[in-house]
Amino acid sequence: MLSLPPLSLYVHLPWCVRKCPYCDFNSHEARGALPFEPYVDALLADLDFDVPLVWGRTVHSVFFGGGTPSLFPAPAIDRFLQGASARLRFAPGCEITLETNPGTAEHGRFGDYLKAGVNRLSFGIQSFDDGCLQRLGRIHDSDQAEAAVKLAQDAGFDNLNLDLMYALPEQTLAMAEDDLRRAFALQPAHISHYQLTLEPNTVYAARPPAGIPDDDAAWDMQEHCQTRLADAGYAQYEISAYARPGRQCAHNLNYWRFGDYLGIGAGAHGKLSLPASDAGRSPEERCDRVLRRWKHKHPATYLAQAGTAAAIGADTVIAPGQLPFEFMLNALRLREGFVLDHFEARTGLSRDAIAQPLGRAIAEGWLSSDDARVMPTESGLRFANDVISLFLPDLPEAG
Repeated sequence: MLSLPPLSLYVHLPWCVRKCPYCDFNSHEARGALPFEPYVDALLADLDFDVPLVWGRTVHSVFFGGGTPSLFPAPAIDRFLQGASARLRFAPGCEITLETNPGTAEHGRFGDYLKAGVNRLSFGIQSFDDGCLQRLGRIHDSDQAEAAVKLAQDAGFDNLNLDLMYALPEQTLAMAEDDLRRAFALQPAHISHYQLTLEPNTVYAARPPAGIPDDDAAWDMQEHCQTRLADAGYAQYEISAYARPGRQCAHNLNYWRFGDYLGIGAGAHGKLSLPASDAGRSPEERCDRVLRRWKHKHPATYLAQAGTAAAIGADTVIAPGQLPFEFMLNALRLREGFVLDHFEARTGLSRDAIAQPLGRAIAEGWLSSDDARVMPTESGLRFANDVISLFLPDLPEAG
């Protein structure tokens, strides 16, 4: 039987100064004055529309993603958080993260974000090498990156994440390790360290840059950097996430543990568990359901339609046969793996539904299991996509 997992709130702020050539997120270059206040109005209307799906539940984390959320002034963030906390119960100590671009950092703004309730910042630094930053199309340089982090720390933030990429165009192993050295000097609580990938529908996919390290060189960077991170006290808890003790990202952990999240804002995606109700008005409501909902991507369309059914791009109930794959797509990114009881509670399925692919993954040496927990091995983390693909639903035979 489906049970309610923890609930998070994702808020998408879609504008940026300039879209990076590798970025496949729903981001739109700012042209002219941005409609901060109308957009906050739209977010709150959007939230009003979705709140009936989560009546009585507590929000354990909030994440402002983008785009570049730090383009929004602190009063706009404050007004949204006040409005959201009036509509939803926020847990004590609720983690509230704001993504920020070092190129948009302003003296005094971080202190105002802190007063508004933001208690965690995620800096999209990507590299401390100015040549790499230029090739990535970033609007900041390495000195601005360091200065922005120090400004945030001076304002009182002690829970900071730094995003770093490796296998960048023309990057060497020594350059990747130097990025980590400069990150360690800033003493962040968390580092996200991930490989550059050429995603569809990006400038880089259409025109790949010269000098991208080959697979062997990228793997060499990953192995060496993992060692450097561990030696510096950052434990890997997810494929690309490393944290000091007790500083894992609560919001992302909820995603990876197949928790629930409301998604509001242009292009935002949400995932909600809807347990069966004996009082359901339709046959669907009398069955367990896991719902994915996304909102229209274009900011102008979203602003015009937020708070109405027209703002919803689609509502999709995940088919029972698809649920094991959806669960593993998240859970098998974690070093901790997953508890079998959680699989049953968060999918509404019996563990027998995954017995066959689970047995094969164990036989391949990709997973280990006891009676309660399943965990990826080192090989399983390296070949995570192969492991996860074992849980895809069987396709009907042709003919």
